[in-house]
Amino acid sequence: MSASRRGRPRASSPETLAEAACELFLERGFAATSVTDITTRAGVSRSSFFNYFSSKADILWSGLDERLEDAASRLEGTESVGAALAQALAAFAPDSLALAIVNAQAMGVEAELTREASVRRARIAQAVAHRLERDGVEPMRAQIAAAAYAAAMLAAVWSWAHDGAGRTPLQPTLERALAMVPEIVPDGR
Repeated sequence: MSASRRGRPRASSPETLAEAACELFLERGFAATSVTDITTRAGVSRSSFFNYFSSKADILWSGLDERLEDAASRLEGTESVGAALAQALAAFAPDSLALAIVNAQAMGVEAELTREASVRRARIAQAVAHRLERDGVEPMRAQIAAAAYAAAMLAAVWSWAHDGAGRTPLQPTLERALAMVPEIVPDGR
């Protein structure tokens, strides 16, 4: 047994697994990297992986998904839609998603990002549309405005990642994107 395998196994964390996964995605590509490869690189068991993620794609999205849950909760309240969305993403820091966005081709995650971004856009739009309809916005207008808000959120994340996510906070880019929605969908609240 090698020295690195003696004693207690390395502590697992979502960050440790994400770091190992991103290294492997850059080296081998997303499709050629298995969950076993990731856990071996991280020095943890497969069960540790599944304590944090349900799939290897979830590694890229877990940080944003947490914030989207917060956004849905905030939208149940009374703050404006734009403020609820901005607050939910206020503390979003560079993570595996930003790395994947910038290195999509090298990691082989272009199709994965497109597919999974669509799922997140739909999730955001559904929560926003529900809120707008609750506030009395006509359903079709609510759906259109909700789609615009969802697109603004993800466009801001993509722009921020490409502009150097580690150099600037997401907040100014997000606020700028969200401010565009009323220009596109007047009275979309």
